[in-house]
Amino acid sequence: MLKLAKVLIGLIAALHIYIAWFEIFAWETRGPSVFPAFPSELFSQTVSMAANQGLYNGFLAAGLIWSLLITDSKWQANVAFCFLAFVAIAGIFGAFTVSPRIAIVQTAPAFAAMICLFIGRLNARSQLP
Repeated sequence: MLKLAKVLIGLIAALHIYIAWFEIFAWETRGPSVFPAFPSELFSQTVSMAANQGLYNGFLAAGLIWSLLITDSKWQANVAFCFLAFVAIAGIFGAFTVSPRIAIVQTAPAFAAMICLFIGRLNARSQLP
């Protein structure tokens, strides 16, 4: 389970790297095709807002990547759980304020990773002598 949790954490980090890139560098070019319901004239007016959001997504990715690099298993799990909770909360907020689809793309994978992390840590503890 811990290996699956780490794979999910890596995939979630990659997703947030992509979101950060999109919001910081491709908001005006790719944004209109990704968000067709958003009035096209607003993309240039909201470019700095999107870049700010992208920076936060980059921080989420950095925290998740950092968690994978920690050698102490207890702290690795603590840091991963913290950043996964941030991702899940951001996804819940986005689902209510922007689109319910965000809960599927962002919150569900974060919850899945947290569950795998929790079960994996329980299994690791039960195997100690």
